[in-house]
Amino acid sequence: MTFRVPVLLSTSSVFPERTAAAFQLAAALGYDGVEVMVWTDAVSQDAGALRGLSEHYGVPVLSVHAPCLLVTQRVWSPDPWERLRRSAELASTLEAPTVVVHPPFTWQRDYARTFADGLDAIAREYPDLRFPVENMYPVRMAGRQFVPYVPGWDPTESGYASYTLDLSHCAASHTDSLAMADRMGDRLAHVHLGDGTGGGRDEHLVPGRGSQPCAELLRSLAGRGFTGSVAVEVTTRGAKSRPVREADLREALAFARAHLTAPSPIDA
Repeated sequence: MTFRVPVLLSTSSVFPERTAAAFQLAAALGYDGVEVMVWTDAVSQDAGALRGLSEHYGVPVLSVHAPCLLVTQRVWSPDPWERLRRSAELASTLEAPTVVVHPPFTWQRDYARTFADGLDAIAREYPDLRFPVENMYPVRMAGRQFVPYVPGWDPTESGYASYTLDLSHCAASHTDSLAMADRMGDRLAHVHLGDGTGGGRDEHLVPGRGSQPCAELLRSLAGRGFTGSVAVEVTTRGAKSRPVREADLREALAFARAHLTAPSPIDA
């Protein structure tokens, strides 16, 4: 039987609408599941509320994004290890197999020093979960560039058990996503599907609207032996109405489905 890659809707893709709206839209548009971005919305932190939404709309939670963003540094706890443990507990309760993790920020010295070993320890505690570390990007401001992550924005330089490939982050770091996928190899476990123009900003455009080889990357997954999921993570905050937001998310889903089922160039 051929593995069918599930396409998820990240709850971040409906912002400024809240978590519940992502379940409603995922069901209406035909997504296979939801990736929950744990953030300041209380529903995103509550297993019972998320299970209720999942059951009501008939859409499973298949990935949890740990609260690693600047705006979520106080969600659950100021301790990053506690936030990661709570994320693992949430995913386990919801039977979501994936917990997306970012590399530590430079100011998280203690967390960074033990990050690799601590991540392995949590993975052993939750053997049914994967904790793929996401590629990030350097920040460019006022003509200068700095890297706010330790040991860097590219997790393949350190080496982890599994990776999340974010195509918008590839654009922001001026990296080709196919090359990044090659470096991740058989440890590629999850994909954040968005696009970017390479202008130095994290844009999260609808796939096909930027310069990343989104179509080629999706078509290559079968040949890479990929058994994870693809989460649509695009910015719709500029949408002037719900129908405009729906149209963008419908377009992203159609793009993903079309290219995930196309012949793989690796197999050609």
